[in-house]
Amino acid sequence: MRTCTRIAVIGVGNEFRRDDGVGWAVVERLRKRAEGGWLPSDTVFATCDGDPGRLIALWESAALAVVVDAAHAHPGTPGRVHRLELDAGRIDGPRSTSSHGLGLGEAVELARVLDLLPEHLVVYAVEGTDGSFGTGLSPAVAASVDPLVTAVEDELARYQDKLAGGRS
Repeated sequence: MRTCTRIAVIGVGNEFRRDDGVGWAVVERLRKRAEGGWLPSDTVFATCDGDPGRLIALWESAALAVVVDAAHAHPGTPGRVHRLELDAGRIDGPRSTSSHGLGLGEAVELARVLDLLPEHLVVYAVEGTDGSFGTGLSPAVAASVDPLVTAVEDELARYQDKLAGGRS
């Protein structure tokens, strides 16, 4: 059995496809806020285009991986955030909820089969409205960034508390 303490926070998407850059925006804000050193030194903040191999490499051997990605829902509510916990499981739902050719669901399934899932995986999926070329998030998605940063920080704090409680 693997014993890990590493934390990976991964923003998935493309910062040059408007709302698809929400994961990158959240990670950038988290990086700046984490400069105070409140997280363990082995915490990794990364961005990724959604390629399953790259995602797996980023979360492999992590005790906790938090992924933020844009999602498409029909009908959708731009800016609405969905939180999914995936402990060695599968993502239930349609296979094409990502703007990437292969999505997060395929990465999770491949990692599960290869026994490369992190011990605990939390996904924050943000419903987007504008996937056109360009930079800048739509107003509804931009409004979700600060609450998402807080939600991810809370996720990391809960993990830290769990570790501290487990050492007693």
